[in-house]
Amino acid sequence: MEDKANQLFSALKHMLVVSCQAEGDSPFNNPHDIAKFAYAAWKGGAAGIRTEGIGNLLAVKQIVPLPVIGLVKSSFSDGYVRITGSEKEVAVLMNAGCDIIAIDGTFREREKQSGPDFIYKMIQKYRVIVMADIASLSEAEACVNAGAHCLSTTLSGYTPDTHQFAGNGPDWQLLTDLVERFNGSIPVFAEGRYNTPLLAAEAIKKGAWSVVTGSAITRPQLITKWFSDALHKI
Repeated sequence: MEDKANQLFSALKHMLVVSCQAEGDSPFNNPHDIAKFAYAAWKGGAAGIRTEGIGNLLAVKQIVPLPVIGLVKSSFSDGYVRITGSEKEVAVLMNAGCDIIAIDGTFREREKQSGPDFIYKMIQKYRVIVMADIASLSEAEACVNAGAHCLSTTLSGYTPDTHQFAGNGPDWQLLTDLVERFNGSIPVFAEGRYNTPLLAAEAIKKGAWSVVTGSAITRPQLITKWFSDALHKI
């Protein structure tokens, strides 16, 4: 498993991972169109894909020869997002051929376990490669101690303790803290509002292993809204 992890992360170093997801009433909220987004991302130079749901994962892997970070999205009781929060979801992702499984690494409880404890159990039981989605340095430290193979700043802005960061650009402080704390000993992925090429490049300059970008590439409705809102403010 460690050799496979090293190969995957070597291929992703200083490269772009495109998050191909769609939700709700989006016309692209189906595996066929998600796979097209992934294909376009591959042709544009992406080194990896991140996608949600088993159907999307299977469709992407059929046509794109890139590492896929897979997850199943749900919610905690307070409505905040939860990333791959059950053992059943981990098993299904693994059986579907997911290369890296993204798991919520926050301290919030799921199946009577915190994120780090859950990650430890999943790695020990299934021997899967895990990306710990975290929102704080303390969560990251606990996930590394639990055996997580890489970290992602995905959840900064999407937990009760960090909601103030939502909509305010990337959490540069968290990225800097992680890079300084782990000093290259574990890959740190920059994810969450890195929605321009300049922001993505800046993340790499600050020491990120890789950058995950989603909305700015695969959410046409949101991109259109950004432009429309800007014009309405004139």
